[in-house]
Amino acid sequence: MTQESGGADPHINPPSFIPAGNRRPRPSGQVPRSFAPARASRQSGQAPSDRLSVMGNNVEEPQPNANAKASTNAADNGRRTPPSFSPKTGRATRGAAPDAAAPRSIPPSRARMSSGSSRNAVRNPSDMPVSRPSSPAANVSTKFSHIDRPAAATAKTVTAHRPRALRIILCAIAVLVAALILSVFGAWQWVDSKLNRSDWLTDTPNTPASTWLILGSDERDGSTDYGGVDDISGFRTDTILVLIKPKSGPSSLISIPRDSLMNVDNQYMKINAVAQIAGKKALISNVEQITGQKIDHVAQIKFGGLQNVVNALGGIELCYDEDVQDSYSGLNWKAGCHTADGSTALSFSRMRYADARGDFGRNERQRQVISAIVKTASSSGTLTNPSKVVAVSNAAMSALTVDEKTNPYTLLTMALAFKSATGSNGISGSVYWSDPDYYVDGVGSSVLLDDAKNTELFNQLADGTHKAGAVGNLAEG
Repeated sequence: MTQESGGADPHINPPSFIPAGNRRPRPSGQVPRSFAPARASRQSGQAPSDRLSVMGNNVEEPQPNANAKASTNAADNGRRTPPSFSPKTGRATRGAAPDAAAPRSIPPSRARMSSGSSRNAVRNPSDMPVSRPSSPAANVSTKFSHIDRPAAATAKTVTAHRPRALRIILCAIAVLVAALILSVFGAWQWVDSKLNRSDWLTDTPNTPASTWLILGSDERDGSTDYGGVDDISGFRTDTILVLIKPKSGPSSLISIPRDSLMNVDNQYMKINAVAQIAGKKALISNVEQITGQKIDHVAQIKFGGLQNVVNALGGIELCYDEDVQDSYSGLNWKAGCHTADGSTALSFSRMRYADARGDFGRNERQRQVISAIVKTASSSGTLTNPSKVVAVSNAAMSALTVDEKTNPYTLLTMALAFKSATGSNGISGSVYWSDPDYYVDGVGSSVLLDDAKNTELFNQLADGTHKAGAVGNLAEG
């Protein structure tokens, strides 16, 4: 290659590559050539342009100073014009730049931060930005700024999840309610199918309060095992309880002594023999005469069944403050409170000869036995034990006989009323009598009731105006 006129360098100057700010620039005596972008194709005989500046879709061409133009003219004498770089396509195009000697700048806002790429290298040391140290917090903020979400977007996401969670909760509640309904319906059907119904009720006009008659039937057929001696055949309703739940006020549980004297079709008899001699409805009619209240429902429990219920419960807690050795009832008792099994509980409710209060003391113990059964059966220890619930239910259903209108709901309300009546806010006791040892030929010693006082008592109980506590002759004495 020959030397051109004008003192030009016989060699082609190499392109100027300005690396990061810690590299030293070339001596000022050499005129750097611009380094073409990586994707721009080099053409033989063409020199690349000094600098490109991309702003939007236009190419900015700053005017060079006089010294730079002179050096460029000398260097470009006899050289070809390099292809221009199109910022839109990134490809080199053949054509002369408007001013090949003028350096073009690439604004940092459009330059891609690609490590090691010559596209983003600064073409002139004087154009290099000064590197300033930044705080770690700023670097972290810049590094993770692309994953920050606007508050509105976060709120929208949370709002979108809320209806879904609400739907899941509502579905779960619906499933639980459906399962509960099915369980209650199944239990209802099971209890209803197990009830032994019989015709008990009379056509006496209704009265405002809800009234149940609870009977304990002593079946003298060998079905009970109490260890006592009894020479009476047939059956007797030895336990007679009247349960009243008024529309407002305390519930009450009142005993009628088994030896109460009744006149049935001009024949005197004790009330416990009326059902066997004159029939079930005759017994209901006599109780309605004593109380002045319509008997809405009847529940009769066989003593043998009561024994099975107590055993299924695992025993009940009973209390009596005297030592007892009674051959008639078979009760052997040490003064105090004890857990009684079925046989002991049955003897406990039957014993009267060893009790100075006779039949009146027995009435109290009978109420205690039934109250203990209801309390134990409704306890959490029983209700949370499925096998025990089934055993108790089977024993109770086999021992229970009800009236023709009783259903599972009336049984439930009866149990709740019974528990309320035997509680601290309930009323319990016995009917009033005028003579506890009234003798009648062919009947024997009987209890002559005080009709006037009993009518007043039951009117107050049905109205809910009687105060809570004990009632009857024993309570007043």
